[in-house]
Amino acid sequence: MRLFRPVSKTHPSSSSTVSARMINCILLSILISLVYLLVSLSVSTLQPKDTLKAYFLSSQDQDQSLTKIDHIIFGIGSSTKWWPKRREYVKLWWDAQRMRGCVFVERPLSYLENHTDSHILPPIYVSEDTTRFRYTWRGGDRNAIRIARSVLETVRMFNTSSEEVRWYVFGYDNTIFVPENLARTLSKYDHTSWHYVGASSESYHQNSKFGHDMAFGGGGFALSSSLANVLAKNFDSCIERYPHLFGGDSRIHACVLELGVGLTHEPGFHQFDVKGNALGILTSHSTRPLVSLHLVPHIDPIFPNSTTFSAVRHLFSAAEVDPLRILQLSVCYDRWYSWTISVSWGYSVQIEGKHLYLRDVLRTQETWKPSGGLASVYTFNTRENHPDPCQRPVTFFMDHVSSSPVDGTIKSVYKQAYENCTYDPISSPRKLEEIRVFSTRLDPDIKQLKAPRRQCCDILPTSSTGGKVMEIGIRECKEDELIYIHS
Repeated sequence: MRLFRPVSKTHPSSSSTVSARMINCILLSILISLVYLLVSLSVSTLQPKDTLKAYFLSSQDQDQSLTKIDHIIFGIGSSTKWWPKRREYVKLWWDAQRMRGCVFVERPLSYLENHTDSHILPPIYVSEDTTRFRYTWRGGDRNAIRIARSVLETVRMFNTSSEEVRWYVFGYDNTIFVPENLARTLSKYDHTSWHYVGASSESYHQNSKFGHDMAFGGGGFALSSSLANVLAKNFDSCIERYPHLFGGDSRIHACVLELGVGLTHEPGFHQFDVKGNALGILTSHSTRPLVSLHLVPHIDPIFPNSTTFSAVRHLFSAAEVDPLRILQLSVCYDRWYSWTISVSWGYSVQIEGKHLYLRDVLRTQETWKPSGGLASVYTFNTRENHPDPCQRPVTFFMDHVSSSPVDGTIKSVYKQAYENCTYDPISSPRKLEEIRVFSTRLDPDIKQLKAPRRQCCDILPTSSTGGKVMEIGIRECKEDELIYIHS
């Protein structure tokens, strides 16, 4: 009995051969597909990251190139009365080689007035006649219409320029701009969109009277070229509806609103609607760059023993070295003496003989003259300025600034403003005669400008100054570093 049947050798049929070949073809196709996929992934992995990054940046941020000063047109409102006296202010910031714009006056200047330093100043233009427009603000100045129409006349003059125009910036002959900071600030915004950029007044009363959402003309304001071109087309018909408004800035504001555009607030523009000593405002400046100062007669010179003009020129000597750092506030603490040190770079250093929390340091000292009523209500947090000068922070004003050609380190020196006070020669900051601050040039990119962060500072060890000099270093804060009193 055979349990198993012997297996005989046989040749494969034609149908089984075809099936085997189909299976082989399918397997080969799958293999080729896998190889192709692996090669593709390898190539993409080997591509430089910078190339991929550049691709995405070019598609997302192609319109975000930095605005330069030669992209900006300036329109400056003046008069035959004030231009001869205030053109020195314009000289402080105007660069005839790089800037474009003009000054508007109501009638021709004399030959001497028109040609004095004309090669380093913007050209003078006589405003068009405005007698056809009504002005009904009792006791006001109808020059406001002429100043408002400088927007229209400036746009007409430059909108056919062969050179690119991104922004139109307007101010008065006593508006002092920091040009690099202005250009960098405007770089945050797309000039092809409609933007009306500036700041309201420091005074709640002034804002209530003229508009909390209006860019005050003394601090200057900017219109994107796309908005300015449309505004100019309808400007005359618009201002005819507003004879009852006080100033030129009010008329411009009203017409911008009619186009459906609101104010983009930038705290670097300064109207200065306070009287007397502006130290408190300057030493509590925003982390945004300083863009402008309005030099009004009721503000004291910002440095002691100085005229208004020479004081601003002195401030600009620091701004020329590091414009984006000017007035930027850094706060650090001396644990040994329990001092609070506030560095308003390029302007002053103040030392409190006690520890203050950062939120209290950042409150603006009311150093100016109080006006009473709503005129003494402000749009920022304030703290009392002690009536006794000897109980106030010890203030050191900027003496000079220098930059090392070797490593780029910037050294700013501040000297104590003398007050006739008695003090403890061991524990009082009045024993110091000089503060030296070391930093590097501040150069934030667009991302940092949109979300600025205050920088940190450290008290540096000194041994050879006899206790009369303090040295401070300013630097970027570490990622998780807090500015507080270290016990």
